[in-house]
Amino acid sequence: MRAEPGQLEAPRVRRSVRARAVSAIAPFTVLAGVLWAFAQSYRLTFLNPRGEGFWWLAVEPPLLVILVGVFFGAFVAPGLLADLQAEEEEER
Repeated sequence: MRAEPGQLEAPRVRRSVRARAVSAIAPFTVLAGVLWAFAQSYRLTFLNPRGEGFWWLAVEPPLLVILVGVFFGAFVAPGLLADLQAEEEEER
C-alpha cells in the first residue's frame, strides 16, 4: 500500500522575524553563559572550592545565565510563540 505524497508532507509555515528572534533568545543565552564560563573560569568556584558554602558554589553568574536561558526556552518562549502565531493568523 502506497500513501500519497501530499498526506505525508507537513505544510511549510513561514515564521516571522519576530518568531525567529524569540526562538533564538534561549540558545544564544545558554551559549553566552557557556562562553562566559570558559572565558572566566576563575568565577566558577566549584572547580576549585576553598571552604565555600553551598550557595557560594551553586550561585555562579555564568551558571545563572545558563539557567535563565533554559528557563526562557522551556517556559516563556512557547507562550510567546503561540501568541505570535495567533496574531499572524488573525492578520491573514
